[in-house]
Amino acid sequence: MAKNVDIVSVLAFEKKLVPSDAYFYGTTWDQKETASPLELIEKSVRGTISNRLKATVKSDPAKLNAEVEKPNLQTIDACALGAEQDTLKHQFTLKVLGGVENPSACNNANFKQSYHKAATDYIQREGFTELGRRYAHNIANARFLWRNRVGAEQIEVQVKVMNQGQNDQWSFNAKDFSTRNFEQQNEKVNALGSKIASALASGDSALMLQVTTYAQLGKAQEVYPSEELVLDKGKSKKSKVLYQVKGHAAMHSQKIGNALRSIDTWYPDYSDTTKSAGAIAIEPYGAVTNLGKAYRTPKESQDFYTHFDAWARGSKLEKIEDEHYLMAVLVRGGVFGGSDK
Repeated sequence: MAKNVDIVSVLAFEKKLVPSDAYFYGTTWDQKETASPLELIEKSVRGTISNRLKATVKSDPAKLNAEVEKPNLQTIDACALGAEQDTLKHQFTLKVLGGVENPSACNNANFKQSYHKAATDYIQREGFTELGRRYAHNIANARFLWRNRVGAEQIEVQVKVMNQGQNDQWSFNAKDFSTRNFEQQNEKVNALGSKIASALASGDSALMLQVTTYAQLGKAQEVYPSEELVLDKGKSKKSKVLYQVKGHAAMHSQKIGNALRSIDTWYPDYSDTTKSAGAIAIEPYGAVTNLGKAYRTPKESQDFYTHFDAWARGSKLEKIEDEHYLMAVLVRGGVFGGSDK
């Protein structure tokens, strides 16, 4: 068993769920086989002044009128279905890898041995069954569409195994599955979850899935690729830049990954309706950036590092849910080394 003095300063895990970028196509609900890539559109618009104004401007009607008369010209990227298209086709691939019991980097032999024993024990007892079912649920409910999911009339998710010699495939009505909890049991979700769990529990094999989603939004409706973070705003002429790959509108693979790993309903505030954020993404501190809140804090001993430092050195955690959370962080991957300073 590794001791607390066995500090591991270099410790890293490769991610085990590897999504591709998702690509956007326009089609019609009744003829899904005919689809065309969606391109970005550049718009120049005259906006209105809507930001908070200084007190001296707000209290003076003449100054206020002068302020709102300013043109506020903007150039932005946009993306929309064609005039005769009513359905967004959204497609990506997902690779699921095994081998989480072996860190990609670890500079302490005692710690590595102790961690390997703990991880192997979890895999033999649990086999990633609960994690696999939750990842499959998040594929079935099309959480990865993000804003494109809101207001859709119908959403169909088609999942196909792409490994050679395998022909498993499933189809889901995304609206049948909640995005807030994982209590629902479904035969097809369980079958897909079993495939994912088997790949995670395997030593070095891989599962490749193709996920194709059709969302009926209405003719010519706007769709939402990822928005680029413009680091040097001084050189950009646009106030909003959307993601594209050689002219093809797309969604970042990181955004797909965040949606798939939004399976954490084990944090303390989840059951409190006034504080809960629903199912949140697996993160070491339970960070939800759009709410500016960390739902797993070291003060409450609910963060990843508190659990991991004890568990990887041979201690038992209080709840199996804590082990599920911990292993999900390792599936996410990252650099988790510590320091004795």
